[in-house]
Amino acid sequence: MSNAIFARFFDLVAGKAEARGQAELRRELLAGLTGRIVEVGPGNGLNFPHYPREVTEVVAVEPQPYLRGRAAETARTAPVDVRVTDGTAERIPVGDAGADAVVVSGVLCSVPAPGAALAEFRRVLRPGGRLRFYEHVRADGGWGRRQDLVDPVWSRLMGGCHTNRDTVAELERAGYRIERCRRLVFPREARLSVVAPRVIGTAAAGGVNAAPRGVE
Repeated sequence: MSNAIFARFFDLVAGKAEARGQAELRRELLAGLTGRIVEVGPGNGLNFPHYPREVTEVVAVEPQPYLRGRAAETARTAPVDVRVTDGTAERIPVGDAGADAVVVSGVLCSVPAPGAALAEFRRVLRPGGRLRFYEHVRADGGWGRRQDLVDPVWSRLMGGCHTNRDTVAELERAGYRIERCRRLVFPREARLSVVAPRVIGTAAAGGVNAAPRGVE
């Protein structure tokens, strides 16, 4: 499926999960943020309504033209100032140390080079800044093996999205310190979905993990 076709499919279906609890997860992801935020891959802007009013600006970097237009429409009614711009996870149009936080949700599963993206996030984060993440990930055991099996087909159909990325391990390899990581299944009743295993949390750029990698 081409990215243009997938973008329209995503725009059509992405909002259906909000009333099933995903809006609450977005609020958890963004709670307590202040200052200038870079959101990478906002899609059609589903996070925008949930930013705290203490945020002074969101720079929303969306590479896909159709979704970028949809995000710009959503930004008009956001409770904070949102500037939607072109760019990629590997090339963010923000200066060094220009962000108080970087936000990603459903992004690290699809970037071609996670290590390069995470290095770029570090570049734009100010000292003391944080990465907020909400991503679907590879599960352990049989669920994970099922994700491995379907990934080649899934990634072709779903715009490069991979079902079996171990995002927490990628963060650790890139030198991030995991401060909070909650594992969950969404939707809660999912038993077969290959994108139901997820993580939500916060990481600091650099240092040694304060606690072993695990689950809250």
